[in-house]
Amino acid sequence: MNAIEERMLKFYSKNDRSVTINACPGHFATSQSHTNFYIDVTRIKMRVSEAEEAAHALCAMIQDRIDTIDTIVCLDGTEMLGGFLGRQIEKGNFHMTNRHETMYVVEPEENSIHQFLFRINNRMAIEGKNVLILVDTTSTGETLKRVIECVRYYGGKPVGCAAIFSTIDSILDQKIYSLFSADDMPEYQVYEPQDCPFCAKKIPIDALVNGYGYAKL
Repeated sequence: MNAIEERMLKFYSKNDRSVTINACPGHFATSQSHTNFYIDVTRIKMRVSEAEEAAHALCAMIQDRIDTIDTIVCLDGTEMLGGFLGRQIEKGNFHMTNRHETMYVVEPEENSIHQFLFRINNRMAIEGKNVLILVDTTSTGETLKRVIECVRYYGGKPVGCAAIFSTIDSILDQKIYSLFSADDMPEYQVYEPQDCPFCAKKIPIDALVNGYGYAKL
């Protein structure tokens, strides 16, 4: 077991205590910011039973808040979670405009300059559809912002965002429904790289992190 795994702490969702994530305190860098915690949500994305439980909890959160969902756009390896969430939505009290009465679950492609796009054969899942965007974690909202703009570009209508962990409540007038929030981790902080207090004290970065995990320098 390495040092990061040894320092991991477990957090329970207030909405469903069977849903948990792990977090490690330290000095971590993402592509856009530095943080004092690494949020590990990989179990929810990799384990079938945990993904299904998380999907059930997310569906309960949006049940009375979003009326119509046709498509779930998945980011950062959340396709399995998105599949379970789609099935829960199909069973729930939601409207759907898809003639085949089943949910689309798609992932956008990201090109070399970090633009999101949908290939021609996937656009029927976006154009004219009510789209829920699913992400694992978000702290600045920059990625969600780009995906919302992408969905609108292809003629879709974003109806909200769902996340495992989020420190923000909304982005571009879209509400973010998250299983875990900053209230669950009051010590969690995000810094612009140039304003990072760890860097100012010359404290080394523990790891580079993103939605797929961490990599030691």
